[in-house]
Amino acid sequence: MARDNQDLTKGPLARKILFFSAPLIVSNLLQVLFNVADIAVVGRFAGASALGSVGSTTILVTMFTSFLIGVSGGINVLTALYLGSGDRKGVRETVHSAFLFSILTGLTLLLIGAIFSKGILELLNTKPELIDGAVLYIRIYFLGMPALAVYNFGNAVFSAAGDTKRPLKYLSMAGVVNIILNLFFVIVCKMDVAGVAVSSIISQYLSAAMISVALFRSGDIYGLHRSELRLNRNKTVNIIRIGIPAGLQNAIFQIANLFVQAGVNSFDATMVAGNAAAANADALVYDVMTAFYTACGSFMGQNFGAGNRKRVRNSYLISLAYSFGIGMIMGLGLVLFGHQFLSLFSTDADVIEAGMIRLSIMGVCYGFSAFMDCTIMASRALGKSMIPMVIVIIGSCVFRVVWIYTVFAYFHTILSLYSLYIFSWGITAIAEIIYFVYIYKKRVC
Repeated sequence: MARDNQDLTKGPLARKILFFSAPLIVSNLLQVLFNVADIAVVGRFAGASALGSVGSTTILVTMFTSFLIGVSGGINVLTALYLGSGDRKGVRETVHSAFLFSILTGLTLLLIGAIFSKGILELLNTKPELIDGAVLYIRIYFLGMPALAVYNFGNAVFSAAGDTKRPLKYLSMAGVVNIILNLFFVIVCKMDVAGVAVSSIISQYLSAAMISVALFRSGDIYGLHRSELRLNRNKTVNIIRIGIPAGLQNAIFQIANLFVQAGVNSFDATMVAGNAAAANADALVYDVMTAFYTACGSFMGQNFGAGNRKRVRNSYLISLAYSFGIGMIMGLGLVLFGHQFLSLFSTDADVIEAGMIRLSIMGVCYGFSAFMDCTIMASRALGKSMIPMVIVIIGSCVFRVVWIYTVFAYFHTILSLYSLYIFSWGITAIAEIIYFVYIYKKRVC
């Protein structure tokens, strides 16, 4: 394989997984920081109303972008599988079908956002004074969905080939452009909400263009060629079979989080503000852990395709160990330095103390989510996505809603609310591990 591409079927696994994941960690953290920069610019220079309008769309934006990330995960494991088996035809048909499928998926989400955005925001009880700005932002932002889909596709393909550096480079360049345009449109052009949205879609199309050009110019077997751009029926069905359940799982998580937020809202304003400040830690920790889940899918996919049974198992175990370890280290770090972290978002001592309640509980729990999420990715790497999706929906979504209306309703303490995370992760992880062991013995052993 050329340039930064890696053969994931050979070499010391622990070292290769760590170095493979490092650029992904940086990439994921950059996405979080760029989003923070967007919010900071609109809040600092466009006022509270504009900030509220943009903030009101967070759940909706996260729901659809999470869906695209899930779909790209399916593309990643399928590409890695064919690369590992040396099936050149399978790789080319998968990549070209996935490229077109990603564009079609992005266009579909664009239409959904354009047509139903106002109705969805009203269902989310967006405040009347913010609804117009929120609708304007979301309709502009959704114009970038095809680009976001294409970038995630390209990132999935390069990651499957062992190259995590080029997607990071393209994302970094686009992110810098995004920040510069944010400042220009908001401060100079006085476009507030629209300015932030426009700068976002410009940067998204830039990153999509760069990663697409790289694939069209690539001489590797996963490179794109205009003459081969067609939807192969079997490969498209496989992408749908693995990617769509993963995307739906990610989207449904956001729906479950609405019920959790409703529980938080039942407390006083100080607790709500403290929760909002502490929740900023979630994206930082989860996105770093996600890098190792991607590594798990890529390494297991290539080695499963190559028939390396021992490396399939060890790729899962090492990725699980890394993701659990980094989750615990970051979580405990947040417990120790929580006051300093929360002071970035509030100077109110009461809000900080309220936020510390969440950080103290979640900080010792973050790492355990790896047993659920890494195992789900491992099952996908072996070609199974539907059952893991059903398990996680029941164990981590339905269970949380039931918990809120039973355990939390009975005790109505903040501890009983936050405890649902570790219990839902534990129950789901046990079920996912049992299913993975069954599939592993059936397909690998």
